[in-house]
Amino acid sequence: MIDVIDLRKSYGRLEVLKGITVTIKEGEKIAIIGPSGSGKSTFLRCLNCLEDPTGGSIIFEGVDIADMRVDINIHRRHMGMVFQQFNLFNNKTVIDNIMLAPVHTGISDLRKKKIKNFFIRIRNLFAKNKKPLYEINTTPSKIKEEARVNAMRLLRRIGLEDKANAYPSTLSGGQKQRIAIIRALAMNPKVMLFDEPTSALDPEMVGEVLELIKQVADEGMTMVIVTHEMGFAREVATRVLFMDEGRIVEDNTPEEIFTNPQNPRTREFLSKVL
Repeated sequence: MIDVIDLRKSYGRLEVLKGITVTIKEGEKIAIIGPSGSGKSTFLRCLNCLEDPTGGSIIFEGVDIADMRVDINIHRRHMGMVFQQFNLFNNKTVIDNIMLAPVHTGISDLRKKKIKNFFIRIRNLFAKNKKPLYEINTTPSKIKEEARVNAMRLLRRIGLEDKANAYPSTLSGGQKQRIAIIRALAMNPKVMLFDEPTSALDPEMVGEVLELIKQVADEGMTMVIVTHEMGFAREVATRVLFMDEGRIVEDNTPEEIFTNPQNPRTREFLSKVL
């Protein structure tokens, strides 16, 4: 699904990613672990080009999304991203936060089809071979209603339907993060990226967020998660990547990484955190 080839990222003279090559297959659950400052979050943010890579390629479904000529927004629709700090819009209600992206992309696509149809009609006036129009079977109001129905379905899934009209400032950290996760799911992504989703939570709230992520994993979602939760990585991941100083030092199954690490740096790190 995603082929990363010689990925590099520098900030001035500081080289944060130093030539990462890895393949992420459909259905895999990949946990990325390693010390702070090793480049884990930068790598994740490069995967959907929230950070522009300095060099290398990121092939997502056959397209190099690191190529600056590519419309990255089209491909980001298929990559859900969950951040450490939730990134909910505090001036919008919970349901409006969840509906925002589906409504925006739905109406944008509708407008593009209408514009294309306008020019096709003009062309067809003078052409012998008539080009078919794009099928339009929706309206802005229908798009909004479908997004609202889906948002309420997702809220019911996490038991927070009563918070639909609340504002994020009234919610606990665990509630905010669970809403951030279903907000990403509302776009029906093909892969989910999690950047330390529990690091900003109180310990008692970590469990409810990890449980939701486990549910998403069990449903077959392709996932890449940067985490300090070693027990979670061991239980949920199908592969674990250990990063250090901008490189993938070790790539193996959870069982091998946690019970029989091959690299001395991996052994040293795990001896301190387990």
